[in-house]
Amino acid sequence: MKRTRLLVAALAFGLACAAWAETGQTVKATDLKKTPFADGETLATLPENTTVEVLKRQGPWMQVKSDGKEGWVRMLSLRLGNGSAKGSGSAAGLGGLLNIARTGSSGNTVATGVRGLTKEELANAQPNPEEMTKLKRYTVTGKEARSFAAAGGLKAQSVEYLSKPTASPDNKTSMWGDGQ
Repeated sequence: MKRTRLLVAALAFGLACAAWAETGQTVKATDLKKTPFADGETLATLPENTTVEVLKRQGPWMQVKSDGKEGWVRMLSLRLGNGSAKGSGSAAGLGGLLNIARTGSSGNTVATGVRGLTKEELANAQPNPEEMTKLKRYTVTGKEARSFAAAGGLKAQSVEYLSKPTASPDNKTSMWGDGQ
């Protein structure tokens, strides 16, 4: 009898956890890819604020399901949760507890994705003077930067330089493992 109760409780807990599948919304219109790669085949374009179910994470990509379509989107294109503010009552506590039990995480995660360059892109890189001209439009003078900082209530701080790293016992690498 005790075993049956334990089995029923475990089954109920498992069903409750499945009901709390991680969801999210797209923060902008984003491509749903067949594979987790920028050059992967685009299956569809999900409009901004599309609700998705997160199935899996892989690097800077998330496998999602929306309206019967399944594919991959960039992590930075999603806002996890249902978009509503989290409560602080017993339901929020129970939901948080179940999320920890289900995923091992509280759900509060800060992550970023970085797009790397392939060997081919690096080998075929060409200077782009037009883009440099655009970039130079963002420069400001020291006076403009100080004025902007003062308007935001920021104050200058002096930060000391780090001392030179000491060599490892073999005198071949620094404490960070790079050659000296």
